[in-house]
Amino acid sequence: MSSKISILGSTGSIGVSALKVLRSVEHNFEVFGLSCNNNLKLFREQLAEFNPSVAAVASAEAVKSEDYARLKKQFPAVTFFEGDDGVLELANLETDVLISAIVGAAGLVPTLASLANIKRLALANKETLVMAGDIVTRKVKEHGVELIPVDSEHSAIFSMIGNMDISGISRVILTASGGSMRCKTVEEMNKITPEQALIHPTWNMGEKITIDSATLINKGLEVIEAHHLFNLDYGLISVIIHPESIIHSMVETVDGAVYAYMSVPDMVYPIFNALFYPEIKQNPFGKLDFSKIGKLEFFKYDNDKFPALDLCYSAGKSGGTMPAVLNAANEVAVKAFLEKKILFTDIVKIVEKTMNKHSIIYNPDISAIFDSDKWSRERAESMLPGN
Repeated sequence: MSSKISILGSTGSIGVSALKVLRSVEHNFEVFGLSCNNNLKLFREQLAEFNPSVAAVASAEAVKSEDYARLKKQFPAVTFFEGDDGVLELANLETDVLISAIVGAAGLVPTLASLANIKRLALANKETLVMAGDIVTRKVKEHGVELIPVDSEHSAIFSMIGNMDISGISRVILTASGGSMRCKTVEEMNKITPEQALIHPTWNMGEKITIDSATLINKGLEVIEAHHLFNLDYGLISVIIHPESIIHSMVETVDGAVYAYMSVPDMVYPIFNALFYPEIKQNPFGKLDFSKIGKLEFFKYDNDKFPALDLCYSAGKSGGTMPAVLNAANEVAVKAFLEKKILFTDIVKIVEKTMNKHSIIYNPDISAIFDSDKWSRERAESMLPGN
């Protein structure tokens, strides 16, 4: 019997990879629901191929378009939900597996809403745990949901520590490619254009995550995510630059041994593992050829080039509403950079200034988290040119 699965964010890079996986194992899963933001062209193709029962389009502008009206007519058997509330309605429907792949803070509310109606959460939206990690993990336990990470680094750690006594772990090491900036000097980074920053050397990701990778904020968010996923003190989580992106994470035990998780740098692997856990099944997407890899390199990250990582550690250790403030300010700054309103190096400056102005609320409820998110966005927006 096949399992029902829904994907929040099916037209993004993770959603596309997830459907690639489902295409290869079509007899194991029934696609129940799909949601997108505004890419109606790709969404039409997905609806035609996977024939879900329900679909949601988040963008209010897209919902008003003639293209959307034609889409609804083309698929009369599909129940359509509209706007952010529509994505929430879809998330509230019962399904076996939900892949949360919406980018950014927008993924938090529907992910939280889904927990009462799903058996397994395959989490690709790291902001859900960055913003509200304590609340989310508590709700996961209350509803008996299996939380399986989809980020390649956390998928790797999840696979390695399953049979380990946590007291025997001396640290976990998240690898970072270094993004498009790893070979640039501090001086050169002031002149980086969005077009240059979006050329990632090893991963094919959406714009926002690619820029986050270039600043290393993405890795910092993953540090906070790892803290919540594995209940690890921040002192046990470290980061190293690994340009080849073959090793996704490492676990060092107290006896000095280091266990490394390696695979081809493609998101189909952690998605495949999240869907079939705890089974280890034949993966149809190829294997590593070590003779072609040739070498694996590792470098300590440069604090002068990547000050964002220390900001993320600081936000995580501070706790309370500070991680939500960090995340919101970063989303505003990245958008401004992509629109060529600020310099690449201004992204982290805006985040830091916003954090410095914030009065932390400890042990916040979800309302306080959203209030802090809103405050942070307004504060960061006020720092942009012309405001």
